[in-house]
Amino acid sequence: MRRSLKAALLWMMPVGLLSACGGAPEEAAAEDVVRESAQSLVAAPPVPPSGNIADSLMRMGDIAVGSALQEGAPTVSSHYYGYRVQVQAGAQLKFEITHLGSSMYLDTGLFLYGPKDANGSYGTAVLAQDDDAGYGQLSKIGLMTFPHGGEYLAVVGFANPAGKQFRLAVDCMGGTCLSNPPSAPANYISALVQSPITANLQSVLDAGNSVREDAIGYLTAFDFAWPYSGETTLDAAAAAILARGQYRGYRSYPTPETLTYAGFESLMFSMFTPLHPAILATYGNGTENVQVKRYYREFSTGPNGDNKRSLFVILFPRSFKVVVYEQTWHEI
Repeated sequence: MRRSLKAALLWMMPVGLLSACGGAPEEAAAEDVVRESAQSLVAAPPVPPSGNIADSLMRMGDIAVGSALQEGAPTVSSHYYGYRVQVQAGAQLKFEITHLGSSMYLDTGLFLYGPKDANGSYGTAVLAQDDDAGYGQLSKIGLMTFPHGGEYLAVVGFANPAGKQFRLAVDCMGGTCLSNPPSAPANYISALVQSPITANLQSVLDAGNSVREDAIGYLTAFDFAWPYSGETTLDAAAAAILARGQYRGYRSYPTPETLTYAGFESLMFSMFTPLHPAILATYGNGTENVQVKRYYREFSTGPNGDNKRSLFVILFPRSFKVVVYEQTWHEI
């Protein structure tokens, strides 16, 4: 956890200067530093034998999109609270423990699970989590896109809950939860927000990377907020990716190819083709027109140093995802 800038400045300022400015005396400044000092991350709730994370929670409740609730925190940090939220397919939501309505110095963690299956289980896989992206040591998942609708579970954990209260808000940021969105600007895409790939995709990627020493695959996923009607374009998505520094080597490629998702598979190294159906199953909504743009570069770092690399920008226009698959071959 991070110490607040105010506390850090109070720690560094001489006591005489604080007194001259009408600031806190030395004892109060020291107390501020102690109370806002670094703390450990709030861990996800323990996995129960049942395989349903709800069985690890002390309390369950409900919260609707576009609303907030305020509650007293538990008395001990080992207790977690969970809140059911009904989500439309294609909705983009923000989950936040807000500064307004939460106690000073409260330290939280926020975790998302689901959707609930036919057996009533939310599973144990964390879809998204945050420790302190909100105000101070409060948690915020600023953008979460849900390709699949259903009942999800927002879980709040605590590091120092005794005697404190918190306020959880769930807000619509874009997608299908908007009632009358405006038209999008031409060829526009909002800022990309990187999200971790799923454990299953990581496993498939790792298996491919274990086959050959001279061939490596990389997979990265991004969300983008879409508070508009219609869809963004593949060109806009590709431009946003190439604007990122790690992909600058592809900017000079003169003839990028536009592919269907099916056509993309034939250009993948064979050891990575299991990623093809896995990416679609993870991020697609089953009906959208998934599009791909391919860039290529080759260069040499010296004798026996040939490199050949391909970059594939994959746009899921209704799931509001951009997935980047890069494969590289280097001479050994």
